[in-house]
Amino acid sequence: MHIHLKEFWLCFVPLFVAVDALGVLPIFSSLIGAAETGQVNRLIRTSIITALCVALPFIFLGEWVLRLLGITVADFMIAGGIILLMLSVRDLLSTEKRSVAANLEELGPVPLGVPLIVGPAVLTTIMLLVRQRGFVLTAIATIINIGIAGAVFVFSGRIMGFMGAGGSQIASKIANLLLAAIAIMLIRKGIIIVVATRNF
Repeated sequence: MHIHLKEFWLCFVPLFVAVDALGVLPIFSSLIGAAETGQVNRLIRTSIITALCVALPFIFLGEWVLRLLGITVADFMIAGGIILLMLSVRDLLSTEKRSVAANLEELGPVPLGVPLIVGPAVLTTIMLLVRQRGFVLTAIATIINIGIAGAVFVFSGRIMGFMGAGGSQIASKIANLLLAAIAIMLIRKGIIIVVATRNF
């Protein structure tokens, strides 16, 4: 099947912005802490697999499932915002470096795979792109963007290494503060949509 480059680009860019792998990078670094390389690689694989398992079926079944369950995009925004808010507040208030060795595997599916890689913004973008660009282009763009996120995480140590230990810790706190603000924004917008549409 011939894929027009311009059409693909118009599908790729919105998803690239929605996934925002570079924006998630400081949060990823704070989650893995001082974990060993092997553990981090397993975490990345788990998160990418989880993100794909959520995003790809959502491309083909998302709108139908939402209508079936009576779930709206606003519901996704509010739920995702609450999860992100809890995560960010926990890390902001923590004064000790968390040991992630014991529960590193649990961080792959949640919160890294969902909702940090594939969250409300990505799912919303997917729904819009399916209507505008079709299933095939949306699926290809989604796979590539999630793959890019995985590649960014693989090189996270080198990227964050330039910042040093102190700089990394400061960046982590700032990232979690921004994450809390984003979470509030998602919750606020979700509530506004619910109120505006009177979808109680």
